[in-house]
Amino acid sequence: MFKTRITELLGIEHPIIAGPMGYISRAELVSAISNAGGLGIMVATTFGEPKDLKEEIRKTRSLTDKPFAINVTLLPSARPVRYEDYFAAALEEGVNIIETSGRSPEPYMKMLKDGKATVLHRATRTRDIQTAERAGCDAATILGTEAAGHPGQEEVTSLVRIPIVVDAVKIPVIAGGGIADARGFVAALALGAEGVLMGTRFMASQECPIHPNVKQWVLQLGEADTILIQKSIKNASRVVRTEHTEKILDMENKGATLKELMPLISGQRGRRAYDIGDTSGASISIGQVVGLIHEIPTVKEIIDGIISEAKLIIERFQDKVIAD
Repeated sequence: MFKTRITELLGIEHPIIAGPMGYISRAELVSAISNAGGLGIMVATTFGEPKDLKEEIRKTRSLTDKPFAINVTLLPSARPVRYEDYFAAALEEGVNIIETSGRSPEPYMKMLKDGKATVLHRATRTRDIQTAERAGCDAATILGTEAAGHPGQEEVTSLVRIPIVVDAVKIPVIAGGGIADARGFVAALALGAEGVLMGTRFMASQECPIHPNVKQWVLQLGEADTILIQKSIKNASRVVRTEHTEKILDMENKGATLKELMPLISGQRGRRAYDIGDTSGASISIGQVVGLIHEIPTVKEIIDGIISEAKLIIERFQDKVIAD
């Protein structure tokens, strides 16, 4: 029923895309999302070397024959990174859907298009989506401030972001931030998006490869249990409000430097939390939509539930709201 330019472009059944999550979006979760009719996205920079990414791609291919994508986040890194090597690894392994984020993919577009890739770009500002369109991207994702991870500095909600971006470009737009169920899915389509991106919802799924303690902890969180940190270093990040993250915010408010903040915001802290289940010393990315999440189903149950309930919502509108 929900056929859009996104489903046609990506060769997927449902216009539901998994937000790429560092250390989490590995073969098990990526393949489960793709097998359920959505698009799983693996995070390239989770892997220390491009050869490790290749191994994970091969593992994913052993678990699904459906399309999946590779994300490359084009941001400064604490370790030397040649993004070309990650793109090359993905293309050499036959992955023909690439998502970029962090900064304009323009310097890499010739390489990607020569490799016959479909290129998606994810950003938080209208002008960055327009830049992606001019660079030749095939589709783009706009994030509202509700989103986990890095939702931008401007703190504009998805309800406002989505229609503005849809009006500003001709390429299909994917909506991210604040979406976890059929109501958000239908709302995003009504605002002009042709697909949705969800990350937080898939954290609380049976296939998500994080410690069970973290999943249970997520279920206890409400929509007000997140804060934005790292705005002082121009890299706003929405995370769970804890003593650890409140300490980071307090340090920022007092003028802490990047060097002073680095030991507390290191991604390795999150990776350790996902492995051992102790979240007390880590900044765990989570979206405000966590307040809607109360159970840990399978990925297929999440996607099938959204699609079936979305159909019912539309039918209710047709039978009652519009008729009246």
